[in-house]
Amino acid sequence: MIQETCTRIEELEDYWTSEIRARHARRNKIRDIDDMLNQFEMLNLADEQAIPADLRQRVATFVRGEGHPLCERRPAGVAIPDWMEALYDVQDGLMIRFPDDID
Repeated sequence: MIQETCTRIEELEDYWTSEIRARHARRNKIRDIDDMLNQFEMLNLADEQAIPADLRQRVATFVRGEGHPLCERRPAGVAIPDWMEALYDVQDGLMIRFPDDID
């Protein structure tokens, strides 16, 4: 009986440890997306058409890692609104859904 309880406690600890790690990873991705979106907004407000190379590389790597279809295009040819749309798509997929959410 005690061994079964100890085993169950270990299983629950493993589950919650992995759940917390997954939540932190999701939260960090959302923060990264927010940061990139903010940089794109600043470019939009300044009426900039050129994307700094470091931002373009960062967003291209991120979008590619998430498997978004935009990664099939050359990063240099992608406009700011397209990058933003891709980031919003990825962000939407990271949001937690609740059973009573209506699509």
